[in-house]
Amino acid sequence: MNQANLWTKEFVISASVNFLIALNFYLLMIITSEFAMKKFNLSPGAAGFAASIFIIGALISRAFTGKFIASTGYKNMLYIGLIAGLVMSIAYFGINSIIFLFIIRFFHGAAFGISTTSTATIASDIIPWERRGEGIGYFSLSQILATAIGPFLGIFLSQLGSYKVIFAACTIAAAISLSIVPMISLPKKEFTAEQKDGRQRGGIRDFVEAKAIPISLVCLLIYMCYSSLVSFLTVYAKEINLADAARYFFLVYSVVILISRPMVGRLFDAKNENTIMYPAVIVFALGMFLFSQSYYSYMLLFSAVLVGLGFGAIVSSTQTIAVKVTSPDRLGLANSTYYMLCDIGMGIGPLAVGLIIPFTGYRGMYTIVAAIALACTLLYYLLHGKKVANEN
Repeated sequence: MNQANLWTKEFVISASVNFLIALNFYLLMIITSEFAMKKFNLSPGAAGFAASIFIIGALISRAFTGKFIASTGYKNMLYIGLIAGLVMSIAYFGINSIIFLFIIRFFHGAAFGISTTSTATIASDIIPWERRGEGIGYFSLSQILATAIGPFLGIFLSQLGSYKVIFAACTIAAAISLSIVPMISLPKKEFTAEQKDGRQRGGIRDFVEAKAIPISLVCLLIYMCYSSLVSFLTVYAKEINLADAARYFFLVYSVVILISRPMVGRLFDAKNENTIMYPAVIVFALGMFLFSQSYYSYMLLFSAVLVGLGFGAIVSSTQTIAVKVTSPDRLGLANSTYYMLCDIGMGIGPLAVGLIIPFTGYRGMYTIVAAIALACTLLYYLLHGKKVANEN
């Protein structure tokens, strides 16, 4: 029997827009802490907040995006987020105080939350149900690639001596993403009276999808661990005299994900999520531990291989699980719930590790992060894995 077509025009464009949005985010994420520390003489903890406040803005906007995206329209909501994102990208050129930086980061985060929730909901809606693991895997690859190219490009551009080059790159990415959205053509969504009533009952159910919360909690901790790497990689690498190798960390990471992603998605659809999640979390934890103990370039780059294998598989699998356990009429809420909890992890991470670095140093901090990552195997078992094992 022929498989349903996955690579439609709408899917490709949605993934491309998602890549450009995430590229904008990671270009800035990798240099925000360093920028704040250098320009305004902030401590690591305060600089971590400059990175975290972006996530706070995204977290708040996702709650309202999930509630209103069905009534507003997936594409219209995407336009709102992208226009706001373009305006905020331009605003970075005018930063002249730490307060202004915090304000821009907050509203840029809100725009990011609206945009990425919209693209994920569009993708979840158009992916054939029988290929959801493979489809969401490929879609999330757009964001994973941005986590590689963005920091790599950000580090390279920052070494040119001016952060304005990075701000210009972000503005260009935002403008391109907005320009290709008109090419997306979506059918009008029709909901039953019961489904509409379910979205208008009031209370917390209007803002979150309860079925997506368990797996999203696992991702919260995973993203908290990952954010420590993204936020302080450049500072840590300079301290251990591996700055040159660090430039290629995310490049190696992306190549590994490109090679492994097709297999992960197909294995998810053919087997079940436990087949992917347990090994992925363990490999991610090992990668973080090796990163914490890196003394040579080859150790740092091999940790990138392990982090890429583990984190890449975790992200695509957990998002697929969140969609899998949710009814089609609540896909927007499932995606916003998933991303909200991931955002909390990304937001807490830089702030939390920034506070403990003075006591543990960077190596000690990353060792603690590796232990937290390993503990996620137990958390996954309790919140989701045990149920899957019993069903099978």
